[in-house]
Amino acid sequence: MTTPRPAQTSAYLLLILTTLFWSGNFVLARATHASIPPLTLSFARWAIALLVLLPFGAGPAWRERALWLPHWRRLVLLGVLGIAGFNSLVYLGVQSTTATNAVLMNSFIPILIVLLGALFFGMKAGARQLAAIALSFVGVLAIVAHGDPLRLMRLEINHGDLIVFGAMVAWALYTLLLRGLPATLNRLGLLTVLVAIGLCAIAPFFLFEFASGARAPLNATTLVTFAYVGTLPSVAAYYFYNLGVARVGAARAGSFIHLMPMFGALLSVVFLGEAFRAYHAMGFALILTGVWLAARANR
Repeated sequence: MTTPRPAQTSAYLLLILTTLFWSGNFVLARATHASIPPLTLSFARWAIALLVLLPFGAGPAWRERALWLPHWRRLVLLGVLGIAGFNSLVYLGVQSTTATNAVLMNSFIPILIVLLGALFFGMKAGARQLAAIALSFVGVLAIVAHGDPLRLMRLEINHGDLIVFGAMVAWALYTLLLRGLPATLNRLGLLTVLVAIGLCAIAPFFLFEFASGARAPLNATTLVTFAYVGTLPSVAAYYFYNLGVARVGAARAGSFIHLMPMFGALLSVVFLGEAFRAYHAMGFALILTGVWLAARANR
């Protein structure tokens, strides 16, 4: 079949929006890292997300409790890894690493999904899938290196990079674990349950950070940041991503994460006034080709 089914097409569009919203989250987290403590940002993000979700997701979650309760161990892992772990580690990591390095680490996710999927979940990736991932990764490197391969050799690795890489491992595992849940589960109900679990996991660490004296200033920047991270990259993006994994599989959905460096560069051009260079165009072409190949793989 050469043309994707309507459900697949809509899933791909939702996955594109997901990566756009997440790119904004990375940019904003780095921009406010000096004023908003990382665990405060993580806790506020998911507290707001839960308040937004409850009116829509609490009912379905309660009605379908007989479906998801048998999977409570998997749900706890998903909440800890994908809600609490991934975001908190990213916010901690960008305190001491550059946005460039964080973007590069983020681009390991599709590779980690394939590797961890093969090692622990019995997944098999075809030659086209592997080629698509490799092509997209080369496109990411082209953007990060500004078209100069030697620039990659000058990138400095610090403990912040290792923290961000830990977040990428957590997200790859989250993506793979999603596959074991019933496809019929209401996605808003599922997300509500996961956010509630993740918020409980974050709470002790947030309280420790707060007690240590790390506080976010109550100003317009903080409020706008909280409003953004608590809605679009949390409620909307997670709902879209979970739906995408259910419809097109973990490997295909994960390949769309390669769009984040592209969107990150575009956001920098639009909002930070950075110049658009030839290496951006080259990187974008490689990334988009790789994502397109991944979407068509194993049809």
